[in-house]
Amino acid sequence: MITRSHQSDTATSTAQYSPCETYRYALTRTWDPQGRKLAYIMLNPSKATEMHNDPTVERCERRARALGFGAFRVVNLFALRETDPHKLRKHSTPEGPENTAAIQDACAWADQILAGWGVHGTHLDRGKEMQTILTDSGREIHCLGLTKHGHPRHPLYIAYAQRPELWLAQK
Repeated sequence: MITRSHQSDTATSTAQYSPCETYRYALTRTWDPQGRKLAYIMLNPSKATEMHNDPTVERCERRARALGFGAFRVVNLFALRETDPHKLRKHSTPEGPENTAAIQDACAWADQILAGWGVHGTHLDRGKEMQTILTDSGREIHCLGLTKHGHPRHPLYIAYAQRPELWLAQK
């Protein structure tokens, strides 16, 4: 695994990639090392790196700061770095070989876990598999509401006024 770090004026960032850089397993931003830590579990990485946010990571950071956290980490059901959902679905191994371990590490690292992969978590039944992984963590899992089919809503288009709520859809 490749780990890259970057220090900006406001935060320390690290990203973990596969050796081929096809997969991003984790992206962490820390602005208060003594503060509480939030783990987001979403669908798949896009263009965000240790140096730059994409729109989703930007929203995640703003939400984490507004909620009083000092750091957040993004992990995903699928670690494939792809912006096109159709290409994600066509890829033979969108999860990535180190992804489940990265998610388990993020759960152990965080003070709060926020699920938010939306309806596309049905691909390869990864959402159901993730539900088992999260239940097995023994931790409370939160979300920002549910889709009409009961999937934890993706945070990109959720108003900041929406507070994390306990996800009661766990096994």
